[in-house]
Amino acid sequence: MHVRADMTTRSPVTDRKVIIFFCPSPFVFISKYNKMRNLIDFIVSHCHWLVFILLEAVSVTLLFRYNSYQGSVLVSSANSMAGIVYEAESKVQSFFALTRLNEQLSRRNIYLEQQVKELSEELEHNGTDSTRLEILKSPTPYKLVEAKVVANTVHKKDNFLTINKGEADGIRKDMGVISGHGVVGIVYLTGKHYSVIIPALSSQSSISCKIEGRNYFGHLHWEGGYSNLAYVDDIPRHAHFKLYERVVTSGYSAIFPEGVAVGKIIHVLNSTDGVSYRLQVQLYTNFANLRDVFVIDNTAMREQVDVLRAAQDSLYKSKN
Repeated sequence: MHVRADMTTRSPVTDRKVIIFFCPSPFVFISKYNKMRNLIDFIVSHCHWLVFILLEAVSVTLLFRYNSYQGSVLVSSANSMAGIVYEAESKVQSFFALTRLNEQLSRRNIYLEQQVKELSEELEHNGTDSTRLEILKSPTPYKLVEAKVVANTVHKKDNFLTINKGEADGIRKDMGVISGHGVVGIVYLTGKHYSVIIPALSSQSSISCKIEGRNYFGHLHWEGGYSNLAYVDDIPRHAHFKLYERVVTSGYSAIFPEGVAVGKIIHVLNSTDGVSYRLQVQLYTNFANLRDVFVIDNTAMREQVDVLRAAQDSLYKSKN
């Protein structure tokens, strides 16, 4: 018998495919069942506490929602607590933004020094009398309360600012707020140490303003979108003005004095009814990077407005 040398022997095991099925252990199902059962037992054993907490939540909601006094107390307390948190966050952000703020302040100081120099030269050139100079040097009839912005939004329909000054610092509702560049907004809600501001970037804001040197006045509105663009409505059709002229506050209210910068005209549109102009204005205030603001305490003007309103009410009642 002859055996071929190239023949190899194969193990029958190597030609087989071994398939192993992994089945979960019954202990896994038992463990999950025990956890679910423990949860159900916990809920059943403490159901009276869960019902108590639910009823307390419902009662507190009804109390603060349908009672104005309790609601105002809740809002004031929440505003104070939120103000503390926002102030801490703002301090951290301000620390990292000091370099950029110093550069902006330096540029602003150079600009103001140049403006003072040009104004002084103009007064000397025009030969302004001493009486006019004394009026310019006299103190303003209002005072400014310095504050820091601790919370700010710019991309919502109704934005809000929170500052770190409140009733304890003399801040009251409906006071005007400005920055080193221009108008910011109006005080809406005050707490003891914090206040909420409705800025110009809000659908609820309406600030009386005019074209500088022209005395054509309208109302500043914001309709969302870019935080540096707003509109001035109700400018009469017979008004004469140019692009890039300044828009300032009109001084027709007790909120802002006359002449506070608002922005510059960059586009002229027609109103919806076609009887007036609508001006697109580029705002001077950079709301996205707002830190330092000033609250206007215009007590003297406020008293004048209150007396005028009282006189108007008295005349109206006497006629009726």
